[in-house]
Amino acid sequence: MPWTRIISTIVAIAIALAMLILGGWYFTVAIGLIIFQGQKEYFQLVRAKGIEPAGKTTIVLSLMLLICATLSPDLTDALFPLTGTLICFYLLFQPKFASIADISTSLLGLFYGGYLPSYWVRLRVGLSNLPDALEATSRHFFLLDYLPPDWTIPSFFSMTLMVTFLAFCCIWAADIGAYIMGKWLGRTRLSEISPKKTVEGSVWGVLGSVLVGILGAWCLNWPYWQITGALLGILIGIVSLLGDLTESMMKRDAGVKDSGQLIPGHGGILDRTDSYVFTAPLVYYFVTLFLPLLV
Repeated sequence: MPWTRIISTIVAIAIALAMLILGGWYFTVAIGLIIFQGQKEYFQLVRAKGIEPAGKTTIVLSLMLLICATLSPDLTDALFPLTGTLICFYLLFQPKFASIADISTSLLGLFYGGYLPSYWVRLRVGLSNLPDALEATSRHFFLLDYLPPDWTIPSFFSMTLMVTFLAFCCIWAADIGAYIMGKWLGRTRLSEISPKKTVEGSVWGVLGSVLVGILGAWCLNWPYWQITGALLGILIGIVSLLGDLTESMMKRDAGVKDSGQLIPGHGGILDRTDSYVFTAPLVYYFVTLFLPLLV
């Protein structure tokens, strides 16, 4: 692995850990910056196909979804169709007649780059409907409120932090496992969409996610931790792979190798965060809908 890629990975993990620990508006702002850059890259891919989406409008409305997810998570689902309607209205009154592609790519940008990532904010910041056994702490707005008084006592960390951190670790395990084992044992190509991905690497990536999921479920004392941890790991491993392939499909269609050049050795923001997009709602509903059934 090139040193630039290794250094970029270390820096990215350090930033991710900082935003996770701080939580609150710090986490929201960090996700907002990622969404802002990610959607800029997405709309560059779209425009490479000769399509004219409502890029700026979609980015602004996506950030509004994040703010709503922080202040009132339950209203985010109601705000999503309203923001989609505003995008259609905006395109409707442009001097140039909007095409189906203009509308559909704008709405996909809102869904893919705004609505789905908002679930990370809901999970880390706005989660409030966990059962007593998995109860999260309340929101805070000052830096010192996020830092535990004693770093050696895990109970001082909120459940929202621990669950989000576990989800991130599963994604990291899936990515690292797939990369290393794919390089070592990979022989069978997984898909023409991404020629470098192999079946062997993908299987080991999912297994890595499963192992981390089981360990995390045991540490968090989840009910039936062997099953719930393995299930979470399988779901994250598979869905993060699908997110990676989806972004590869968009790049292939646009005729580019990377979505951008922001991160040395990795490409753009989308190239580094594609595994997180579809994973966010999955983890959120796993914790809020599935786990409570077992408590």
